[in-house]
This record gives sequence, structure tokens and C-alpha cells, in this order.
Amino acid sequence: MVDTYIVDKDGNQANAASVTVPSDRNFRGAWVLNGAVISEDVDSAREIFKDKVREARAPLLEAKDVELMKALETGADTTAIAAAKNALRDAPAAAAIASASTITELKAAWDTATLGDNPYA
Repeated sequence: MVDTYIVDKDGNQANAASVTVPSDRNFRGAWVLNGAVISEDVDSAREIFKDKVREARAPLLEAKDVELMKALETGADTTAIAAAKNALRDAPAAAAIASASTITELKAAWDTATLGDNPYA
């Protein structure tokens, strides 16, 4: 039988059969090995979360760029489009992300009004 090892964010490893592993693997890159328990480092998870926000906003920003160009061509009001683009740009710096002290709070920090469906729901 071949042993399976889990490696945490710092490169520490443990036999998977001998440690307690979080059931949620969304923030696996933030795992920290503490004895026989793997926990999630919230600071590292926050960076993973911000990357997910950036990934989700990319196509939304592209769509808003197209919408903006069409509005400029027709002379339509661009105020709402500009505000939506600013909200998307600012999304990774949201106060709720910065203030999250648990993984649950971090998952709840997803701004569905700006980014759409929460991938952590």
C-alpha cells in the first residue's frame, strides 16, 4: 500500500491517514499543519479569495467595456457603466474581505451584487 501525504502551504507534510483534514477544500492552498490537525490560515485564504474575485470579475469588466464603447458611440449616459466598472475594480479590496477573521466570514464576503453567484455558497 502506498501512503498518501498532504502538504501544507509551508511545505510541511503528513500522512493523510493520520491527520484531520478540513472537509472544505476551497482554500487548500491555505492549509497549515498543526500536529495531527490541518487548519486554514485566514490570511492565506484571503489571498486565494481575492484571486477568485479577480477571476470572476475579468469577464464582467470585459462586458462592461463593450457596453461603455456602445454607449459612447451612441452618446448615451455612461454614469452607471462607470460606477459598475469601479465596483468591479474595487471588489478585491472590499472591507468585508479585509475584516474577515474566519473562513465562514470570508466566504460570506462575496459581493453577489457586483460579482454574481457566490462560488462558496
